[in-house]
Amino acid sequence: MFLSIDEYENIWKKISELIKKNTKSTDILEYKNRVISTGKVTAYLKISEGCSNRCTYCAIPSIRGPHISRKMEEILEEAKILAASGVRELIVIAQDTTKYGVDIYKEQKLPELLNELSKIKGIKWVRFLYAYPESISDKLIETVKNNKKICKYFDIPVQHFSNKVLKNMNRNGSGKSIENLLEKIRKEIPEVIIRSTLIVGFPKETEEDFFELYEFIHRAKFDRLGAFTYSKEEGTKAYSMEGQVHSKTKQSRLNKIMRLQQKISTINLEDKIGNTYEVLVDGITDDKKYLITRSYMHIPDEDGVVFVKRTNSNIKIR
Repeated sequence: MFLSIDEYENIWKKISELIKKNTKSTDILEYKNRVISTGKVTAYLKISEGCSNRCTYCAIPSIRGPHISRKMEEILEEAKILAASGVRELIVIAQDTTKYGVDIYKEQKLPELLNELSKIKGIKWVRFLYAYPESISDKLIETVKNNKKICKYFDIPVQHFSNKVLKNMNRNGSGKSIENLLEKIRKEIPEVIIRSTLIVGFPKETEEDFFELYEFIHRAKFDRLGAFTYSKEEGTKAYSMEGQVHSKTKQSRLNKIMRLQQKISTINLEDKIGNTYEVLVDGITDDKKYLITRSYMHIPDEDGVVFVKRTNSNIKIR
């Protein structure tokens, strides 16, 4: 049996047809009755499906189809249900969150959506991930800057800095435009945390291209950085590109990037010593001595945690 993404609500019906007998379930497979698998206080909120960017290394458009936004009313209804269940942090996600609304409203609606989500009773934090650099508008930056409930956190997958490599990846914009964007965000929001991802060893990436990327990382000083070696994916244009980089070269370049980022991360973290931050409590250590928390600077499972010494033994974690 094969099911497309948009057939989620018909799973039971399809199974019944497949095994040629009736099946019954009291569960309604839709957002109104979803299971939260990320703890009691944090939930991911998907605002669109699919992607229309057509990066040459990515098969998502072939698997999930073109970018299709959900109606804002439906998203807000789901968010209210989550808040009523005790969720305090909403993490807005999509393959490309910055394109939200372009297909159904003919304009980018992410800033408006974030503001509306922040108005929901019970919600303390709203954050969004996967913001493509070329689509981050001044309006979005202003929204993050001025709304106290929106985490001062930008997740911007830049993928590379060399203009030649970016072109081969079919990424919009240039290395310079990426650098200018980072400068603008930091100027407007000094306390901002910027996370990014990049790919090393993309087909035709030369030592000169890699050096451009390395120097950019040195200047950018990302607070969080995930780096990966290029991996061939069937069905993509990059799969059959000439100039495939040797695996040892790719790994060597990755190691250099991560060693550099380790030094940058150490300096960035040392700058936080002595500061006070509001945190969201995710749990407690096995020995009951510390609360496991996150600040606005930490997304779940990716950016680490903040341990808070438990001075009051009566504190209970629901």
